[in-house]
Amino acid sequence: MRDIVRDVDLLLVVGAQNSSNSNRLREIGSETGVPSYLIDDATSLDPNWLLGVKTIGITAGASAPEELVQELIDRLSELGDIDLQPVSGVEETIQFKLPPLLANDSAAENPRAAG
Repeated sequence: MRDIVRDVDLLLVVGAQNSSNSNRLREIGSETGVPSYLIDDATSLDPNWLLGVKTIGITAGASAPEELVQELIDRLSELGDIDLQPVSGVEETIQFKLPPLLANDSAAENPRAAG
């Protein structure tokens, strides 16, 4: 994340206002001197933030749906031409198993899920 903010003029973090993960991403941008905003979705984007900005970094909190990120990209493209350059990062592959009690309840409700 710190590598990304070195190369941008503005950082937009898609995520919930009460998400500690999303807030931490915004803080990282701010700590490096980059104007950084935590937004719920594309409707929260203030076009005034884009004045004089050439490069925008977009990231999202862990629980933010990819759809919200795409909607933000779509909104930015409505405001002007964009050159989208995905940056590879750490790919998250962690999966959490349900506790046995919940797993059993889920299997009882949906027998196909048991397996």
